Amino acid sequence: MAKKIGTKLGAWAFLIGVVLAVILGALGQVEGMVVTALVIIGLIVGLLNVTGSETTPFLMAGVSLVIVSALGSDVLGTIAWIGRILAALNAIFVPATIIVALKTVFTIARD
Repeated sequence: MAKKIGTKLGAWAFLIGVVLAVILGALGQVEGMVVTALVIIGLIVGLLNVTGSETTPFLMAGVSLVIVSALGSDVLGTIAWIGRILAALNAIFVPATIIVALKTVFTIARD
């Protein structure tokens, strides 16, 4: 039962985080406490939402998203609201990707 609650919390955190990132990024509200909240959501997603079989696809997608949005913000950042949305998405995906990568490294080291 605890695993199901954690999975649901992680799924809701992911959905709420992405929606918040897009809305707040479009409105220009990506600073201070908003970034802190998005980072915390990213940590929850990384800890609770990604299971063993989802690790590799999540890491591939997460790393791709982080790289493309970070580098793409130079080009797309000229359109202010797109740059802010990319920054907000990075605030979620960077900590989530780090957590999942660390969990994977520890699993590999344990085996």
